Amino acid sequence: MEAAAWPAPERKTMSLIEEIDDELKDAMRARDAERRDALRLILNALKNSQKELQRPLSEEEELQVLQRERKRRVEAAEAFRTGGREEQAAAEERELEILEEFMPEPLSEDEIDEIVDDVIAEVGATSMADLGRVMADVMPQIAGRADGSQVSQIVREKLA
Repeated sequence: MEAAAWPAPERKTMSLIEEIDDELKDAMRARDAERRDALRLILNALKNSQKELQRPLSEEEELQVLQRERKRRVEAAEAFRTGGREEQAAAEERELEILEEFMPEPLSEDEIDEIVDDVIAEVGATSMADLGRVMADVMPQIAGRADGSQVSQIVREKLA
């Protein structure tokens, strides 16, 4: 008589909020104030979005929050640097580095080119009039892994 094979228990992947919460606890144990503070800001942004929606965030929504926070850090660093406040600019950039640990690996320009070429061929785009259609198909494929303005520039060059 064979032993009954029990189904393997399903492993739920850790949500981004749980992952960052764990990292926060580690930073607190290590007494790393800079990392702790940056993680708290990221965690608050995610939790606030979750409260607004009154439900857990999907992976895509988590990524959108991280992208928004990333953009804020980049703009703040630029503004501080323009205003001659180098120390604050450097602090924003350190927060940005910590934030980027939780974002997907960015795409190279070659990878973006390949995705754009595939979509242009798929959609049959031939002119700037097709820009919106191409962008609509490209953006979901590169979500969070490339800057939208960079992608838009590449699409424009290929359609011009």
